Amino acid sequence: MAGVPVSAVLPGAEPFDLPGGGDGSTGVLLVHGFTGSPQSMRPWGDHLAAAGLRVRCPLLPGHGTRWQDMARTTWHDWYGAADAAFGELSRSCERVFVMGLSMGGTLTLRLAEVHGSRVAGTVTVNASLGTDRRVAVLAPLLSRVLPTVPGVTNDIRAPGVREVGYSRVPTRAFASLRELWAVTRADLGRVVCPVVAYRSTTDHVVEPTSGRLLLSGLTAAPVEERLLHDSYHVATLDNEKETIFKGSVDFVTARSRPDESRPHVPESGDHD
Repeated sequence: MAGVPVSAVLPGAEPFDLPGGGDGSTGVLLVHGFTGSPQSMRPWGDHLAAAGLRVRCPLLPGHGTRWQDMARTTWHDWYGAADAAFGELSRSCERVFVMGLSMGGTLTLRLAEVHGSRVAGTVTVNASLGTDRRVAVLAPLLSRVLPTVPGVTNDIRAPGVREVGYSRVPTRAFASLRELWAVTRADLGRVVCPVVAYRSTTDHVVEPTSGRLLLSGLTAAPVEERLLHDSYHVATLDNEKETIFKGSVDFVTARSRPDESRPHVPESGDHD
């Protein structure tokens, strides 16, 4: 996207970098979803920072402005931004956790595949790894004649809550998302860090298939799936957001003890 002008960032969609109040040794990278923005992650980021963690959430290329900007990007651009933010955190923090919503969860899994033990742990919320919609396979062809399809934002059960994102999905970008799914699925066995996967039992964007693919693909990493029964897809803004926020802080705290000989108190359903 070098040299290509983009539109102004939508109000609320700005990236954020929160220093937290701790010693700076532990950082968390948050990654937002496809056609979404850091707005869907800000309450989560505020909670993590209040717990003393350094938090960074980039605005992925093509997002948070208008869909025409996103149509000029690919998954390599989105991953590149997440990878750069991970590198920046890694240079200033002893350990870095990666956490993401929807495609942001896919990107965090990709980071864990590429960087191995450099990733201290991963938390995903309704991570996408595929779709049951048969028309999806036609995305490369459709992108030549149909620039956009209806959007996928605002799948939130809580009344009165809105997500800052696009009302249209660029079909070219969706075709690239499918490539990211394939690459990430193929390498899930390379993930070695602990993974907590939150999944909404009612999700109108990501089908249960993605959850099954995640659990079956993580053959070398301890993984725990935690179900959300009162939230839709954008669970980070929904009824059970506090469950995610508290659970992620507990996850980080349990894996950031300087004295590894201290006994581990297992969480409910902990598979470690």
